[in-house]
Amino acid sequence: MILAPAREIVLAWLSERVPAARIKHILGVEQVAGDLARHYGLDEAKARSAGLLHDLAKYFKPQLLLQMAQKEGLELDSVLEAHPHLLHADASAIVARDEFGVVDREILDAIANHTLGRPNMSQLSCTVFIADTIEPSRGNTTELEALREASLQNLYAAVWQTSDYSLKYLLETRCYIHPRTVLTRNWALQMARSQETGNSTEKSIEQITS
Repeated sequence: MILAPAREIVLAWLSERVPAARIKHILGVEQVAGDLARHYGLDEAKARSAGLLHDLAKYFKPQLLLQMAQKEGLELDSVLEAHPHLLHADASAIVARDEFGVVDREILDAIANHTLGRPNMSQLSCTVFIADTIEPSRGNTTELEALREASLQNLYAAVWQTSDYSLKYLLETRCYIHPRTVLTRNWALQMARSQETGNSTEKSIEQITS
């Protein structure tokens, strides 16, 4: 079983398929995801691997993304069909598995969940989801600095606030919003509040994700 492919092999593959600015972003996600994993006592190596592999399919053509999703048996809805770019996370997990031999489910899920998130995703997935937004090359706005600070305080609160940040951008730019982004936001908000109060939220989470 391959936990993670050799880093230099992945970087060589990426250098032929994505621009330098995207590789800078990828390396930033790799670093921040690893840092967050270490901060929260998670598997740092897995987080770094998922970060390195998360955008393998970023520049695949829309038709290829749709073909890969259909072949994999992924559920497609009207938003994904209209905007196949949103499938690049799932497609990147497929490439990680088929091209680089990664079979660790937690790593593959973290790659697949980094764009839209997913209710009940693992803490490792949360680190990559957050890192994708707050890594250094994204900039140093007041909002991003607040997210970076939040990411070290409460992992679920950071997922919720990262989702809010994305939703604000999507609303301002009049882009389509995938329902999973909203479900992820609500789930993470409930989890963060649960940690604050110490109350059981199993019933609430079931309501949110049903």
